[in-house]
Amino acid sequence: MTRRFEGGRLVVASHNPGKVREIDDLLQSYDAEPVSAGELGLPEPVEDGLTFVANAILKAESAATRSGLPALSDDSGLAVAALDGAPGIYSARWAGPEKDFQYAMQRVQDEVGDAPDRNAQFICVLALAWPDGHVETFEGTVDGTLVWPPRGDRGFGYDPMFLPKGHDETFGEMDPAHKHAISHRAAAFRQLVAACFESP
Repeated sequence: MTRRFEGGRLVVASHNPGKVREIDDLLQSYDAEPVSAGELGLPEPVEDGLTFVANAILKAESAATRSGLPALSDDSGLAVAALDGAPGIYSARWAGPEKDFQYAMQRVQDEVGDAPDRNAQFICVLALAWPDGHVETFEGTVDGTLVWPPRGDRGFGYDPMFLPKGHDETFGEMDPAHKHAISHRAAAFRQLVAACFESP
C-alpha cells in the first residue's frame, strides 16, 4: 500500500547543492518544507549499494532514522553505452574527493575515445522513507548522446556533455525550467508526486 506524505518538514537526503536545489524547485508546489541533510548536520552514509535503488534507499533511511522526519533521497548517474553502463552508480566518485566534474567529464570522454556509439542515459531513483522504516521508490530515465567539448554552465555534474534525445541544447545549456520538465529526476518525481503527494 502506497503511503502518502502528510506535509510538513521533509529532509532532502543529499549534501550535493545542485541536487538539493533541483529537488527544492520540484517540491515548491507541494505541502512540504524541505530541509537538506547538510543543514541538519546529518552525516553522509557510505553508499555501498550495488544499484541506484539500493543507494537511494540507504540514504533515505539513514536521514529519516537520524532526523526523525520523512526523508527524500535521490541516487542518480550517467550510464554510457560504450562503457557498459559506467560510470553508473559511481558517477559522483568519478569526480574524485574534490567533486571535480570537469575531470569526470574528461574521464568519460577519454574512456569513450573514438567509439562510434555516443549513446548515454541519465537514471534517477528517488526514495521516500519514514522513520518507522516504510520506503517508497520511483525511477526515471532520459536518453541522449554525449557531446564534446562540454556546452553550457547551467545544471551540475555531467549536464554540459549530455544532449537529451530530440533537443539541441545540452542540460548544461538548458533553461532550468525546461530541464525540470524533461529530466530523469523530473520523470521520477512525477511518479513520486502521483503516488505520495496531494495535488497542489
